[in-house]
Amino acid sequence: MTATQRDLNRIRHNTKIVATLGPGSNDVALLRDMILIGALNVVRFNFSHGTPEFHENNAKIVREAARQAGREVAIMADLQGPKIRVSKLAGGSIQVNAGEALLFDAALEGEGTRERVGLDYRELPNDVRAGDVLLLDDGLLTVTVQKVEGSEIHTVANNSHVLKSNKGINKQGGGLSAGAFTEKDFRDLKTAIGIGCDYLAVSFVKNAEDMKIARDAVAAECDKICQKIRPGLVAKIERIEAIENLDDIIEASDGIMVARGDLAVEVGNAAVPALQKRMIRRAREMRRFSITATQMMESMIENPVPTRAEVSDVANAVLDGTDAVMCSAETAVGKYPFETVRQMALICAAAEKEQDLLVGVSDTMEETRRIDHAIASAAVHIARHTNAKAIVALTESGTTAFQVSRYGIQIPIYALTPSQQAQRRMAMYRGVRPLKLATSVEHDKAFDEVEALLLEREVLKVGDQYIITSGTHMRESGGTNSLQVMTVAA
Repeated sequence: MTATQRDLNRIRHNTKIVATLGPGSNDVALLRDMILIGALNVVRFNFSHGTPEFHENNAKIVREAARQAGREVAIMADLQGPKIRVSKLAGGSIQVNAGEALLFDAALEGEGTRERVGLDYRELPNDVRAGDVLLLDDGLLTVTVQKVEGSEIHTVANNSHVLKSNKGINKQGGGLSAGAFTEKDFRDLKTAIGIGCDYLAVSFVKNAEDMKIARDAVAAECDKICQKIRPGLVAKIERIEAIENLDDIIEASDGIMVARGDLAVEVGNAAVPALQKRMIRRAREMRRFSITATQMMESMIENPVPTRAEVSDVANAVLDGTDAVMCSAETAVGKYPFETVRQMALICAAAEKEQDLLVGVSDTMEETRRIDHAIASAAVHIARHTNAKAIVALTESGTTAFQVSRYGIQIPIYALTPSQQAQRRMAMYRGVRPLKLATSVEHDKAFDEVEALLLEREVLKVGDQYIITSGTHMRESGGTNSLQVMTVAA
């Protein structure tokens, strides 16, 4: 589809959209149009592929597209994590038939064959025993372990399948010992921070310690370049151990990704929908954000419209209260990246009409004594009981706007900040519309500047009420301590 054929009508929705960048979408004009219609908020860089130079160039493409669109988007660097995969196969694939023996050899060098398949994950023989079930290629091939001899794992195929090179391996029920961080991840982390990523997603997290390792590594790298605002950390929940340690992981993270692909392979497809609801709810209760990912619009890799099941899947994630929904291959290599995000935005907007607020969440939100939490709660309470047209947060870091967004209200939240980095970070937050405004340090003058901007953008008109949160001392990070109900005067 050419730019002239694209429907560029803006779509208003609160749930944010994450699109993976790839050969199908790393084009300035295409990304600009996605941003212009409001269908692109966060761009995911998949660090399983590409060189540092490749990612540096893509970052320039994203920033230029955002500049042309006049809006900021966030970049999320998604680290590969441990390669729990089979190695390269001669000819690219092998045919495996049900009931046949299949031998895996962690010591094999070079290409594998039908007689012997190599492993990128060399520790697998230490993690399995007779009777274990291994799932390959997202569970499309399952094998049962018969015995383990040194580096060799002898298995029998439970079904027929064409196994291709580099396909993933999971152990049913979890229990693989691979840590979340590899040497490649530490190198990629440096690249990600160097290109100015706003979020860093950590793959195959098992516990809070994995996130602590990531946070320490980010802090050390940011300190080297004197970067004040550090990338937010996203824990990808895709292991059964992560479910067992969910609260600790959420607490150690800025947000989580419900990574349904690998998770479904470990816990079973049937368990995922309920786990998705639980994870999204728990993240919000603990004042963190959530991203729902994997196969949301899978058919649109090849087709210009989604299936009705995919529409329901995206809508249900929105109704669950997720902050963001994510596309992977659909935008990275799909034929219809623009239509994919446009359809996703339309689904989000329609679902939100049936979701006035996240009923009950405020009752279970974890108690704190932080002033910004109390201000956010009060702003939401007043907004629900008045005819307020907007909640406005004057913020340095975006924290207060984020806390307001935890309540899932449909009243738009405008976050005004002088910081471009904060503006990009807030692109992830549900319902938050970040704007860059270098307000005056004088409190009353700053309020006048804010109101003038919102009138200019037709967010407000004469007679409208709105709620504004700010700090008594302007330009002080963490200084939000006041709330006022304002009326636009003639």
